[in-house]
Amino acid sequence: MSIFLTGATGLIGRHLVEVLIRDSEADLHLLVREASLPKLDALIESWPEGARDRVHPVVGDLDAPSLGLDKAWVAEHSGKVDHFFHLAALYDLSASAADNARANVYGTRHAVDAAGDLGAGCLHHVSSIAIAGRYEGEFREDMFDEGQELPTAYHRTKFESERIVREENDVPWRIYRPSVVVGNSWTGEMDKIDGPYYLFPIMRRLKSIVPPFVPIVAPDVGDTNIVPVDYVAESIAHLSQVEGLDGKAFHLTNPTPQRVVDVWNAFASAAGAPQVTVSLDRRALGLVPNEVYDVVLRGKALTPLRKLATEPIGIPDEVIGEIALAPTFDATDARRILAAASIDPPEIEDYAGRLWEYWDQRMDPVRPNVGRKAKAALRDKTVVVTGASSGIGKATALKVAAAGGVPILVSRTRGKLEEVQKEIEEQGGTAHVHPCDLSDLEAIDVLVEELTSKYRIDVLVNNAGRSIRRSVALSYDRFHDFERTMHLNYFAPVRLTLGLLPHMVAQGGGSVVNVTTIGVTTLVPRFSAYIASKSALDAFSQVINSEMVSNKVSVTSIRMPLVRTPMITPTKAYDYFPAISPEDAADLIIEGVVGKHRTINTGVGSLSQVIHATAPRFADRVKHIGFRVFPDSLAAIGDKAPDDKMGSQGTIEQRVVAALLRGIHL
Repeated sequence: MSIFLTGATGLIGRHLVEVLIRDSEADLHLLVREASLPKLDALIESWPEGARDRVHPVVGDLDAPSLGLDKAWVAEHSGKVDHFFHLAALYDLSASAADNARANVYGTRHAVDAAGDLGAGCLHHVSSIAIAGRYEGEFREDMFDEGQELPTAYHRTKFESERIVREENDVPWRIYRPSVVVGNSWTGEMDKIDGPYYLFPIMRRLKSIVPPFVPIVAPDVGDTNIVPVDYVAESIAHLSQVEGLDGKAFHLTNPTPQRVVDVWNAFASAAGAPQVTVSLDRRALGLVPNEVYDVVLRGKALTPLRKLATEPIGIPDEVIGEIALAPTFDATDARRILAAASIDPPEIEDYAGRLWEYWDQRMDPVRPNVGRKAKAALRDKTVVVTGASSGIGKATALKVAAAGGVPILVSRTRGKLEEVQKEIEEQGGTAHVHPCDLSDLEAIDVLVEELTSKYRIDVLVNNAGRSIRRSVALSYDRFHDFERTMHLNYFAPVRLTLGLLPHMVAQGGGSVVNVTTIGVTTLVPRFSAYIASKSALDAFSQVINSEMVSNKVSVTSIRMPLVRTPMITPTKAYDYFPAISPEDAADLIIEGVVGKHRTINTGVGSLSQVIHATAPRFADRVKHIGFRVFPDSLAAIGDKAPDDKMGSQGTIEQRVVAALLRGIHL
């Protein structure tokens, strides 16, 4: 079998090619401009080695008649192409009419001509639900030209491109209409800001000024329809191979329309931002006619005012009026065929966290940038980061590299460190991998020797640690918990610091940043082992900081608040406590390096310190309420747990206490 495909380097195209490679033995001929050959070659290198021989770049151009294919190549492959997939298109509501027409209309016409020249067995055209425009009601798969309003150049050109496939094409065809396509539901991978991603900067800004437990009231603006790219690719690949479907269109949509407010809440939950708890149905209230909303959201006269509000947060004006969809989409045929093959769209709540994390770490236009002071402090500096394979350590390493520094990645597992190294190098940075089991003090000595013999160590970030949540009543026979926690959280960073300090002093200065915990000041129950070990590290930091002044070595203790990392996942009670992201935590570490502060505390931590000093009995009673409301974890209770609710979260009392004690947990 032979397959020809345009748009192979796009988001849907990349995923579709991977599915076709996995599920067939076909030769794949991928259209590419000559200037883009290196990009495609790099992509091919990432695919399974055994499949690379079946992938063949074909030089051409979407803008050229018949895609600019070499006539000799066409003659050689005429009658041999079983499936011609046309995915290359412009997916941008804000693009100009000329750009949309060039890519979507003329590009499709050239693809249709090329499919005819090749005598392709079937032309598979990836269209969009945009062709339904503002059709009111249910839009079926067998519907096309229903006189619907097509509000933007994107809508109009997608409609026209589908018309070309239907009416100006001599090759059997199948059409696929995805709804709003977001990143991969397993990896979060995405290649552009689009659809719900426009809301992400708003969520980040909102969570910085409004506590996440504060309820939000917002209008119910309507429904949308979102599917992940991996579902779209799997669906197209399967539908293309089922016999007897020529001349049909298929909706690749979520069977149930998603309310815009529910989509907001799914991503807000992942981001730690406030959620909409009360949505007002403007139609039920009947206060404002739909026509007024249309004028406000879409009217040309108000465009300058809308841009004043939307441009600062990066939302194109054209997108505002299209956030909610007018039609709903019947996908009876597609769902019947796909369900039989167990291809179902996942619920957005199940993968929103992965999309947010990918955007947060790789796509946020603000996040990757670090301030001028950070760049000045870190440029060309070598920074040792322990616990660098995930969470706070990984986020810190990425920021160090973004500032022009060179992170030395330290943790137990080489493979995970190499993944972080690869990510840094893909972004143009440099990183070095040095695996070490920090629970082994002799291994730390070997690490010190390796590092000091190869690098000038400018900064040490002692981030790796272990947390144990268990009340003392359940710890009478578990002295080993205190030993192992003290070993990793105190002795390991002290051993590493003592090993590198002479090196820093000899070279004329440096910085040590020790990640401790807000628990040093809040002293929350059930963390006697953890807080004791971190308090020891905090005291060590402050004592030697005063000793190192003349040596120009700063030592900073970051009294870190609760961070949403894998370390806190087993403590299900924390699902309802506010937590900062690993990236926010990394910002605190960078601040410690730049400012050379003695300690970095949060406002809540400082307030708690005052309360403990002035009203210790009151503080103990408040914390005891939390101690009684939130039980020990299932791991701590073990066989004594009567059911799975003992270590879970979610009761009214727990939510209230979580809100009242916001910020004191670690």
